Amino acid sequence: MNKFVELLPQQAARYGDREQMRYLDLATDQWTSMSWNKMQQQVGWAAAAMCRLGVEVQGRMCVFTQNCPEVLISHFAAFCNRGVPVSIYATSSHDEAQYIVNDSGATIIFAGDKEQVAIAVSLLDSCPTLKYVVTLHPLLEPNADDRVMSWTDFLDLGKEAGAEVADEVQRRSADSVDTDLMYLIYTSGTTGMPKGVMLTHSNFNAAMWAHCERIKLDPETDISLSFLPFSHVFELGWTMVCFTQGVRIAINYNPKEIQRSVKEVQPTCMCSVPRFWEKVYTAVNDNLANAAPLLRMLVKRAIAVGRTRNLKYVRLGKKPPMLIEKQYQYFEDKVFKKLRGAIGIERGRFFPTAGAMLSDNITEFLHSVGINIVIGYGLTETNASVSFFENEGWTIGTVGYPIPSVNVKIGENNEILVQGPTVMKGYYNKPEETAAVLEPDGWFHTGDCGEINEAGQLILTERLKDLYKTSNGKYIAPQMLETALGQDKFIEQVAIIGDGRKYVSALIVPDFEELKAYAEKQKIEYSDIEALVNNLDVHKMIEQRIDGYQKDLASYEQVKRFVLLPRPFTMEAGELTNTLKIRRSVINKRYARLIDAMYAVDYRKKSKE
Repeated sequence: MNKFVELLPQQAARYGDREQMRYLDLATDQWTSMSWNKMQQQVGWAAAAMCRLGVEVQGRMCVFTQNCPEVLISHFAAFCNRGVPVSIYATSSHDEAQYIVNDSGATIIFAGDKEQVAIAVSLLDSCPTLKYVVTLHPLLEPNADDRVMSWTDFLDLGKEAGAEVADEVQRRSADSVDTDLMYLIYTSGTTGMPKGVMLTHSNFNAAMWAHCERIKLDPETDISLSFLPFSHVFELGWTMVCFTQGVRIAINYNPKEIQRSVKEVQPTCMCSVPRFWEKVYTAVNDNLANAAPLLRMLVKRAIAVGRTRNLKYVRLGKKPPMLIEKQYQYFEDKVFKKLRGAIGIERGRFFPTAGAMLSDNITEFLHSVGINIVIGYGLTETNASVSFFENEGWTIGTVGYPIPSVNVKIGENNEILVQGPTVMKGYYNKPEETAAVLEPDGWFHTGDCGEINEAGQLILTERLKDLYKTSNGKYIAPQMLETALGQDKFIEQVAIIGDGRKYVSALIVPDFEELKAYAEKQKIEYSDIEALVNNLDVHKMIEQRIDGYQKDLASYEQVKRFVLLPRPFTMEAGELTNTLKIRRSVINKRYARLIDAMYAVDYRKKSKE
């Protein structure tokens, strides 16, 4: 019997009726608790129901919903049957969901809200292997189709199962082995069709061991808020770390309500993408700019002391001088605790962050005020983490040391190669794509560029496929520029352009609310958003702010021209992946006219040209 089949019964025996997860009840809009015992009970019912519905050993079932307890219950129920959960992002379109169901050969799909259920039901007649839809939202109307059932009815199937079904589930659990496929996770893909990454139980066992070697959570006091979707390997892997260490989790259902959830839950730990912390940094700076002069001076002094104490001493495992420590404790009480409390993380102590680059100055600021941001790097194909900051000795500008048992080296064209027990088995149904990235000796080609410093820490520079070469032969790293400009409060999204062009340009989606506030303050009149983004004064203001972020860059790296767009890049338009990464090919094609115009002689030039 493998470890993840044993995990829940072991933890239920250890913790019993203690809270295991917390979630927002959709009927009452109140936080509700579920104990380890109750989850174990529901997993047993769900496992029996899956068996009754014909799920076979290593059979697949899709989970198409926002974060909710049923996601995790269905996962562990699948493990009991030696089944394989297949996640579909809640924001996926009909065609994306259809592709994943057909490619995986799933027989059951668990669907969340009204839109997801509508898509799932439509797939019953277009996906040959799909037999049943289980609806998860408690407030949805019943469906007359016998192939569609509610979560309650699904669990009832398990409750009513006889001894024969129970024996079969027990036999499957006992026969499970580490080489069984545990998850099939489809990459969102910035180019081409998504690929199903095959992760085995042994992959996850190795990942749990490595993370528990480096991360020590407290099951008595820690609580993690699940903010990223469970369909993302980062959140899924982190949640499994919490399960393994007996830590409570709180599940955020609606991503748009994350600020409310953080304040209500007060998590001590939470994995997130850099954009969350960029917004925190912007909000703090805005409040500071509007504060009274005396308060501004106090906060700036506090940050300076925090920087000295946390980065020059604590980071390196050194004891701070007594004077610095006393000052820090004063500012901890008067400034930092209140600042973290305003965010909702007064007791926060561990915040893994990955998925994109976070600027060095934001990382430094967060650590200065006592927010322990742990920068890391990984991919779905490596079962999330390749590397991340250790408690001591980490360096800003790196993504930390490789995790135990994982080997990293730099290959041709500075590509990062990874080898170890966490690396995927391959891409499902795609032997050629697997062979293209996975060498016979197990080295995986990440497609990312980087280097390893003298201390052995990994430095991530750019996606290999994203590197631009201008017509002048200069290489440009667009993500570096996008990260730098994305810090600005007036800039919500950036797409850097420049491949094969004579200089770098950008498509910029402003933060429209900030831009409206600026226009009101400056008494700029406009009829609509399009008129606002085309206003010359607005354009000049953004230009000046861009120049401030790139003043230390070489001339050929700097954005020379840009366009402000009147609408955001979206997943619905195909411009973003489900993990909010830019699909450059789509953007280049969709905005070709605007892009070409930025390279025309008569385009509005920047003043320094």
